Amino acid sequence: MPAISFQSVSKIYPRARNQPDTGLKALDSVSFDIEQGEFFGLLGPNGAGKTTLISILAGLSRASSGRVLVHGSDVVLDYANARRKLGVVPQELVFDPFFTVREALRIQSGYFGIRHNDDWIDELLASLGLADKADANMRQLSGGMKRRVLVAQALVHKPQVIVLDEPTAGVDVELRQTLWQFVAKLNRQGSTVLLTTHYLEEAEALCSRLAMLKQGRVVALAQTSELLKAASSNVLRFKIDSELPMHLARQARITGRIVQFPAHNAHEIEQYLAAVREAGLVAEDVEIRRADLEDVFLDVMNEKDVREPMAMDLAGAMK
Repeated sequence: MPAISFQSVSKIYPRARNQPDTGLKALDSVSFDIEQGEFFGLLGPNGAGKTTLISILAGLSRASSGRVLVHGSDVVLDYANARRKLGVVPQELVFDPFFTVREALRIQSGYFGIRHNDDWIDELLASLGLADKADANMRQLSGGMKRRVLVAQALVHKPQVIVLDEPTAGVDVELRQTLWQFVAKLNRQGSTVLLTTHYLEEAEALCSRLAMLKQGRVVALAQTSELLKAASSNVLRFKIDSELPMHLARQARITGRIVQFPAHNAHEIEQYLAAVREAGLVAEDVEIRRADLEDVFLDVMNEKDVREPMAMDLAGAMK
């Protein structure tokens, strides 16, 4: 039995009354399973439908059609059981300003009928670097500390499935390291983890399998290693102090001074460098690296047509 099963999930938001009845389709027949014990990544640009899918999973929104199951429990027909199996860390910093950290965790435990779990609460506080904040009022905490409390609240009832929706957005390196060490430990102990993130290096390092959403549809679904193997090129990377000519810029990924070109072979590498020299520019810190998940992601997202996901043969989407 899968830990999570999305079965032909669609979501249509109605338009205003003076607009056509078709509405805005945020999700279009999304179907995939997440197996028990997986560390699974859900990727996509803003507006791709990731948070909508998480909201449906958590019972905060209802699908227009399709079903979602958590360990066999339907999130609509058997909401209480499905929700008990989930621990969800939302994007937004939502907290009650009237309680201390420990009180907030005890109250969250009570929502699931759990009492006298102070040993587990102490372990959460220690594992997430909150032990010295246990008796601090929530409104006194920094944004990063509030984020840690949200994680603790999601885990306080020991859920079988942990859902992390952009958990490290805008937080410091220390929290990222603390969070991933603890979540990886829970995953090794059998917890299923579903992660959405814009930090693709995190997804590449942590997730054994990935799904990519574009315009509400799954356009890639495969093992992380298979996605990386499907990348058909290496990457030429260097720095310049001036702008590239337009005909070169259209082929490159540019971040500040850093320029990156997909390069299939040594001949292409020399062609790019020669074109840079002909433009009167000097390439500094030149290096060749293997394509990473960010390269794969951009290749998939830049495809003009939204197609059915190819689980293993993604080479066509990389060209």
